[in-house]
Amino acid sequence: MTGAANPLLPELAAPGEADLVSVIAPCRNERAAIDAFCACALAQQLPPGWRLELLVADGRSDDGTRERLNEWAGRDARLTLIDNPGRIVSTGLNAALAQARGAVVVRFDIHTAFAPDYIAECMAALARTGADNVGGPWVARGAGPMSRAIAAAFQSRWVVGGARSRDVTYEGEADTVYLGCWPRATFDRFGGFDEQLARNQDDEHNLRIRRHGGRIWQSGRIRSAYQPRDSLVALFAQQRQYGYWRPFVMRKHGQPGSPRQLVPMIFVAVLLMFTLAWPWFHAPLAVLASAYGLYVAAASCQAARQARAWRLLPRLPAVVAAYHVGYGLGTWQGLWDLARGRQASAAQTRLTR
Repeated sequence: MTGAANPLLPELAAPGEADLVSVIAPCRNERAAIDAFCACALAQQLPPGWRLELLVADGRSDDGTRERLNEWAGRDARLTLIDNPGRIVSTGLNAALAQARGAVVVRFDIHTAFAPDYIAECMAALARTGADNVGGPWVARGAGPMSRAIAAAFQSRWVVGGARSRDVTYEGEADTVYLGCWPRATFDRFGGFDEQLARNQDDEHNLRIRRHGGRIWQSGRIRSAYQPRDSLVALFAQQRQYGYWRPFVMRKHGQPGSPRQLVPMIFVAVLLMFTLAWPWFHAPLAVLASAYGLYVAAASCQAARQARAWRLLPRLPAVVAAYHVGYGLGTWQGLWDLARGRQASAAQTRLTR
């Protein structure tokens, strides 16, 4: 399979420079975070003999982000600012890929702090495994009380299911990894990111790799910490978008989601059905609500205990519900738009991070 898998991917700069690592990162309106990100990315400790280039694809920010990026580029020639008129992650990634010159490509995220040896460990994992994509576990660390509660729920298998990507100790083959590090040949063989997807483009790309014989590897030595949303409204909107785009990935590859992705939509459907038919189903609705309430309470306690932060417990029930209900509602909205043959909802393509 060649890059034709995604006709929207421009031609990669060729040939790749054998001693160069290309770091790619999409962003939009990240004035508050961009300085810390640039400092972290440009301070990466590479293996001897390797050089780094940082390609930031900006989605036409209007909050001062571009001006700060231009200032960084003026001070450090390794940073290049790229325009991303599509304004979403997938178009930004492809725009950066089109200009990437490295033999190795690493994706960074503006809201993630990376260990100084992050890229070095990615390259070591590529060398010892021969995988087509490598990455570390997806670890969340909040900055404020609500953000820390969201991070605690994010790491709990009771809240997000048994996703291996959250296991900080796992070393081995995986379905997907956080962000990613690829030999240049991976994109020549499997294509770039699907620009029809505003969310889940990384999961779809990893699925495409696996379905065509490629391998993905997760290593706990590859360390980073993602900063999650800091409000219930922002978390709900994020999860609704993740849920919304899941059916589009399922349709493209003709396979259902995993149980942890399907359970929220089933729960929301049953809850809505019982609520609309209240006169006939008030007893089952009460049972369902009670059972879910007990589950939320147990999941909240488990998340607080795992995070060793019982002070977060009062916030956790609402956080857990926002994860589940937001994802479930989003999935049904995506299915509804697909069933009617509609284009993706404009409300689900407007992303700020």
